[in-house]
Amino acid sequence: MKRFFKQRLNRNLLWALAISAFTMVSYAQFSNPADDVPAYHPSAPLHVSSLPPILAGAKLTGSSFRYPWQVHVYQKAARIGNVLYQLPCNCRCDRALGHTILRSCFEGLHGSECSTCAKEGFYAYQQTRLGKTPAQIRAGIAAHAYESIDLDKQ
Repeated sequence: MKRFFKQRLNRNLLWALAISAFTMVSYAQFSNPADDVPAYHPSAPLHVSSLPPILAGAKLTGSSFRYPWQVHVYQKAARIGNVLYQLPCNCRCDRALGHTILRSCFEGLHGSECSTCAKEGFYAYQQTRLGKTPAQIRAGIAAHAYESIDLDKQ
Protein backbone atom coordinates (compact mmCIF):
# COMPACT_ATOMS: atom_id res chain seq x y z
CA MET A 1 0.00 0.00 0.00
CA LYS A 2 2.85 2.38 0.84
CA ARG A 3 4.49 1.59 -2.48
CA PHE A 4 1.27 2.43 -4.33
CA PHE A 5 1.04 5.87 -2.69
CA LYS A 6 4.73 6.54 -3.31
CA GLN A 7 4.36 5.71 -7.02
CA ARG A 8 1.26 7.87 -7.25
CA LEU A 9 3.06 10.74 -5.51
CA ASN A 10 6.00 10.44 -7.92
CA ARG A 11 3.63 10.40 -10.91
CA ASN A 12 1.79 13.47 -9.63
CA LEU A 13 5.10 15.22 -9.01
CA LEU A 14 6.21 14.49 -12.57
CA TRP A 15 2.94 15.85 -13.94
CA ALA A 16 3.28 19.00 -11.83
CA LEU A 17 6.83 19.54 -13.09
CA ALA A 18 5.75 18.98 -16.69
CA ILE A 19 2.89 21.46 -16.37
CA SER A 20 5.18 24.00 -14.71
CA ALA A 21 7.76 23.64 -17.47
CA PHE A 22 5.10 24.02 -20.17
CA THR A 23 3.73 27.15 -18.45
CA MET A 24 7.17 28.75 -18.27
CA VAL A 25 7.87 28.01 -21.93
CA SER A 26 4.51 29.40 -23.03
CA TYR A 27 5.12 32.67 -21.17
CA ALA A 28 8.65 33.00 -22.51
CA GLN A 29 7.30 34.68 -25.62
CA PHE A 30 6.39 37.70 -23.49
CA SER A 31 9.74 37.98 -21.74
CA ASN A 32 11.92 39.11 -24.64
CA PRO A 33 11.44 42.86 -25.23
CA ALA A 34 13.15 42.62 -28.65
CA ASP A 35 10.30 40.39 -29.84
CA ASP A 36 7.63 42.49 -28.14
CA VAL A 37 5.73 43.52 -31.27
CA PRO A 38 1.95 43.81 -30.93
CA ALA A 39 -0.22 41.67 -33.23
CA TYR A 40 -0.92 42.80 -36.81
CA HIS A 41 -1.43 41.41 -40.31
CA PRO A 42 1.36 42.08 -42.83
CA SER A 43 -1.00 42.48 -45.80
CA ALA A 44 -4.51 43.66 -46.66
CA PRO A 45 -7.48 41.38 -45.93
CA LEU A 46 -8.58 39.03 -48.71
CA HIS A 47 -12.29 39.54 -48.05
CA VAL A 48 -13.17 42.90 -46.53
CA SER A 49 -16.84 41.94 -46.33
CA SER A 50 -16.02 39.13 -43.89
CA LEU A 51 -14.55 41.55 -41.32
CA PRO A 52 -16.66 42.96 -38.50
CA PRO A 53 -17.75 46.51 -39.28
CA ILE A 54 -16.15 49.56 -37.73
CA LEU A 55 -18.75 51.29 -35.53
CA ALA A 56 -20.55 54.07 -37.39
CA GLY A 57 -23.67 56.23 -37.45
CA ALA A 58 -26.06 55.94 -34.52
CA LYS A 59 -23.64 53.61 -32.72
CA LEU A 60 -21.32 56.59 -32.17
CA THR A 61 -23.47 58.01 -29.38
CA GLY A 62 -23.83 57.51 -25.67
CA SER A 63 -21.45 57.72 -22.76
CA SER A 64 -18.50 56.34 -24.74
CA PHE A 65 -18.74 59.24 -27.22
CA ARG A 66 -18.85 62.34 -25.02
CA TYR A 67 -16.11 64.23 -26.88
CA PRO A 68 -16.04 65.20 -30.55
CA TRP A 69 -12.68 63.50 -31.13
CA GLN A 70 -14.19 60.14 -30.16
CA VAL A 71 -16.72 60.30 -33.00
CA HIS A 72 -14.18 61.82 -35.37
CA VAL A 73 -11.61 59.06 -34.91
CA TYR A 74 -14.22 56.39 -35.73
CA GLN A 75 -15.26 58.28 -38.85
CA LYS A 76 -11.64 58.46 -39.99
CA ALA A 77 -11.02 54.81 -39.06
CA ALA A 78 -13.95 53.72 -41.23
CA ARG A 79 -12.25 55.33 -44.24
CA ILE A 80 -9.03 53.36 -43.81
CA GLY A 81 -10.23 50.01 -42.48
CA ASN A 82 -7.87 48.06 -44.79
CA VAL A 83 -4.89 50.05 -43.51
CA LEU A 84 -5.89 49.57 -39.86
CA TYR A 85 -6.10 45.84 -40.59
CA GLN A 86 -2.35 45.91 -41.24
CA LEU A 87 -1.35 47.86 -38.12
CA PRO A 88 -0.48 46.85 -34.56
CA CYS A 89 -1.80 48.57 -31.45
CA ASN A 90 0.72 49.69 -28.85
CA CYS A 91 -1.77 49.67 -25.97
CA ARG A 92 -1.33 45.88 -26.04
CA CYS A 93 -5.02 45.13 -26.37
CA ASP A 94 -3.87 42.07 -28.31
CA ARG A 95 -2.99 40.59 -24.92
CA ALA A 96 -5.59 42.21 -22.69
CA LEU A 97 -8.63 42.08 -25.00
CA GLY A 98 -7.68 39.53 -27.64
CA HIS A 99 -7.53 42.09 -30.43
CA THR A 100 -5.55 40.97 -33.47
CA ILE A 101 -5.07 44.35 -35.16
CA LEU A 102 -5.59 48.08 -34.63
CA ARG A 103 -8.82 47.77 -36.61
CA SER A 104 -10.26 45.61 -33.80
CA CYS A 105 -10.20 48.63 -31.50
CA PHE A 106 -12.75 50.40 -33.71
CA GLU A 107 -15.05 47.41 -34.19
CA GLY A 108 -16.12 47.98 -30.57
CA LEU A 109 -15.88 50.77 -28.00
CA HIS A 110 -12.20 50.37 -27.13
CA GLY A 111 -11.05 53.02 -29.65
CA SER A 112 -13.20 55.62 -27.89
CA GLU A 113 -11.87 54.76 -24.45
CA CYS A 114 -8.14 54.36 -25.14
CA SER A 115 -6.08 57.39 -26.13
CA THR A 116 -3.31 55.19 -27.57
CA CYS A 117 -5.72 53.52 -29.99
CA ALA A 118 -7.37 56.81 -30.89
CA LYS A 119 -4.04 58.54 -31.55
CA GLU A 120 -2.81 55.61 -33.62
CA GLY A 121 -6.07 55.73 -35.61
CA PHE A 122 -5.66 59.45 -36.33
CA TYR A 123 -1.98 58.93 -37.13
CA ALA A 124 -2.82 56.13 -39.57
CA TYR A 125 -5.43 58.30 -41.29
CA GLN A 126 -3.06 61.28 -41.59
CA GLN A 127 -0.21 59.16 -42.91
CA THR A 128 -2.48 57.36 -45.39
CA ARG A 129 -3.61 60.75 -46.72
CA LEU A 130 0.07 61.65 -47.14
CA GLY A 131 0.56 58.55 -49.30
CA LYS A 132 2.41 56.40 -46.77
CA THR A 133 2.18 52.61 -47.06
CA PRO A 134 0.94 50.46 -44.18
CA ALA A 135 4.53 49.26 -43.64
CA GLN A 136 5.71 52.88 -43.30
CA ILE A 137 2.85 53.65 -40.92
CA ARG A 138 3.71 50.53 -38.89
CA ALA A 139 7.27 51.84 -38.57
CA GLY A 140 5.92 55.19 -37.35
CA ILE A 141 3.73 53.46 -34.78
CA ALA A 142 6.71 51.40 -33.60
CA ALA A 143 8.63 54.68 -33.19
CA HIS A 144 5.67 56.17 -31.23
CA ALA A 145 5.20 58.99 -33.78
CA TYR A 146 1.47 59.05 -32.94
CA GLU A 147 2.13 60.25 -29.39
CA SER A 148 2.37 63.91 -30.45
CA ILE A 149 -1.24 63.95 -31.66
CA ASP A 150 -3.55 66.14 -29.57
CA LEU A 151 -6.95 64.44 -29.65
CA ASP A 152 -8.79 67.63 -28.70
CA LYS A 153 -7.50 69.38 -31.84
CA GLN A 154 -8.60 66.68 -34.26
